[in-house]
Amino acid sequence: MVQAVHHHRPTLKQQNKPFKSKHATKSALKDIAKGRTQRPSPKSTAVNTAAQLRFNRRNTQKQIQAAKRAALVAATRIFNGTDGAPRIVAVIPLCEGIHTEDAIRALSSAVGEELEGVQDNHIVWRMKAHRFKTSLMFLPVQYGNYWGALDAAKAADYVFFLFSPTVEVDRKGDTLLRTLQAQGLPTVVSVIPPDSQAHSIDQKSRSAILKSLLSFIQYFEPSQTRVYDLSNSSDSLIALRSLAEGHPREVKWRAGRPWVVGEEVNWEDGILKVTGIVRGARLSANRLVHVPNFGDYAVSKIMSAPLPRDNSHKRISMDIEPQVLSERVPSSADSLLSTNVPDDMANEQTWPTEEEMDNVKTQEHHVPENIPDAGKGITPKRIKHIPKGMSEYQASWIVDDSDDDRESEEGLHDDASDQKSSAEEQDHDMVPLDSVTDIETDRKSVVAFHDLDAEEEERQLKEWRNRVQEERDAQQFPDELDTPQDTPALTRFARYRGMRSFRTSPWDPYENLPRDYARIFEFDDFKRTQRDVQKAAESEGVEPGTRVTVYVEGVPEEASVTSGLPLVIHGLLEHEHKKTVLHFTVQRNTEYEGSVRSKDPLTLCYGPRRLRVNPVYSQHTRGGGKGVNNVHKFERFLWHGTTVVASVYAPVVFGRQACTLLRETKGVEVPELVAMGSFMNPDTTRIIAKRIVLTGHPFKIHRKSATVRYMFFNPDDVQYFKPVQLHTKHGRSGHIRESLGTHGYFKAHFDGPISQMDMVCMSLYKRVYPRWSEPWRPESREPLDGPPSKDEDIVMS
Repeated sequence: MVQAVHHHRPTLKQQNKPFKSKHATKSALKDIAKGRTQRPSPKSTAVNTAAQLRFNRRNTQKQIQAAKRAALVAATRIFNGTDGAPRIVAVIPLCEGIHTEDAIRALSSAVGEELEGVQDNHIVWRMKAHRFKTSLMFLPVQYGNYWGALDAAKAADYVFFLFSPTVEVDRKGDTLLRTLQAQGLPTVVSVIPPDSQAHSIDQKSRSAILKSLLSFIQYFEPSQTRVYDLSNSSDSLIALRSLAEGHPREVKWRAGRPWVVGEEVNWEDGILKVTGIVRGARLSANRLVHVPNFGDYAVSKIMSAPLPRDNSHKRISMDIEPQVLSERVPSSADSLLSTNVPDDMANEQTWPTEEEMDNVKTQEHHVPENIPDAGKGITPKRIKHIPKGMSEYQASWIVDDSDDDRESEEGLHDDASDQKSSAEEQDHDMVPLDSVTDIETDRKSVVAFHDLDAEEEERQLKEWRNRVQEERDAQQFPDELDTPQDTPALTRFARYRGMRSFRTSPWDPYENLPRDYARIFEFDDFKRTQRDVQKAAESEGVEPGTRVTVYVEGVPEEASVTSGLPLVIHGLLEHEHKKTVLHFTVQRNTEYEGSVRSKDPLTLCYGPRRLRVNPVYSQHTRGGGKGVNNVHKFERFLWHGTTVVASVYAPVVFGRQACTLLRETKGVEVPELVAMGSFMNPDTTRIIAKRIVLTGHPFKIHRKSATVRYMFFNPDDVQYFKPVQLHTKHGRSGHIRESLGTHGYFKAHFDGPISQMDMVCMSLYKRVYPRWSEPWRPESREPLDGPPSKDEDIVMS
């Protein structure tokens, strides 16, 4: 019997859609490809076997390990051997009563080495650690030397922080730590120096003290894992090993920049000879160098200065003649010109008339004779009143300014009450010129601190309270300003303009620029210039690790006299001597409680430079700017918890540079850290617009129309500001329709009904500029006036 075969019905067979290519068979795909083959991906798991994947992973790890090893060798190459470059260690005490000499001697006694330069009272101590095949250079900083500690940390490979087991870190040490942290710290080692009082503490208490100090330093330097006790020989050896065998951490602002620590400094006929080892990057004679506290200077040549070597066979010292390693080429060298010379004749000029020319000629040739001296017993035609305590010579420099807009000179005094108070302060304690004593004589006679008189103390207290009240008003009513009644608004606010949109309204960045803008430089493409400059610096000059003598021209003799620390010269990149408008993103120090206002005098520290500046603050908009017009709102105060942009006139800088803003006050040795941040860009077209808001009261309201008063006080002002758009606190917008009466009332129309509780506002804008910066000088440093410090704050009920 034949078995029957089972067949499915044709309707149950699967029919794939022809346009679905992913469901095609292999033969169908070959027919479509017509002989073309696809290249297999090397990352595909189907191609790479397990052995190949394992080989690739091992090869990748080997390459990473080789790159790390090469970076370590390159970073420590100049330190190899006892005759190599010494590792620079800045020894900075953070507590009072700590002796840096004890800590350095404890390290030398741990390996039985002798210190060089101790018997000769040198400012630099050296030690050759033969056990670790390296040498060390110690820069001891005395307690309270704030600026010396900052300079030592800029040139050091390691920072040695000294703590006390019995004395806590005071306000000076805390401020120094915060400033060093903002400036950029190299590798940090925290120790307790040996002390006779420390031996009286038992071991149990000592471990608790070490844990407490470790917790304190980890707040500023999280990489710290231990605080060494140098009274213990084992801890001293471990601390020395971390200095001699460790890898110094790279400070970002020093990357790609050379510096030389002066081991020998000589000055002769205006030429400063600095002998030391080139560190960081290549040093070229075509580039300028910066001498701290003295400025930028040109280098004539760089000579080699090798150490004499001992010939073991002949037992004599062989001196190697120095050779020229780099010489200045005038055609490719940087110029010392930092600012442009403004050409006033390039502006629009009005040709004087013949009558004016004749008057000038007669005044030049006619010199009046027998002019009486306006001394005692002679009344001059014009009596000049000056503040008490000013000399006659200083009074001759007083210039009377009758400008109605006081903000062009004073900067930020907008309120009418501020104008009144400033006028009262000028008239307060005024005396005739003949009753003034010489202030220089008084300074020489005063040695100790003396209390101020009651009137001066009352005046300073009133000024400080006005500043506090002004800051509170700025927080509660930002940018609001009362229109003065005695001065027309069109005269008082003549420099202001209205803007329909702060973000998109056009504003020409080259319109009505001040004279200082004619002195600065502008970059067409700053990023491209930065790439070219940094690339060129990698291939020219003397290699790091070479002992050289740098010949610097035009340096004053005072720069060769070092006190406390050696002279350090920092190499500059191309164009870094030219001045422009620099913008820094800064954030206020949380521990500073004083008032910080725009154009307040501060000390700016960035890179190796220190400048006296009056920065202007503006809003920081992340993401490349606010709007298409590059207009940013001016900030009157530097508030807590906000990041703002500080704009100053300063020499340009390349790279990611850290910056700090410090305030020096009277009676305080250590300056206070106000803010810290980093360099953003040198944009000269950034518009900082100061906004003022004029407010008015809706007197009568009828649907969308209202009668507004108290915004202006005469009809001429209403007609002048009629084109400017109005807005209300609740979001309505409108415009002025017509003036009413003679007291400044006007009728306004809005895009919707407003309430009686609303307030009508008008926003006006004016561009502001920073003030010209000056170099910081330690010898001519005088305390700057400012708000009371943290210890001098007055508690008000």
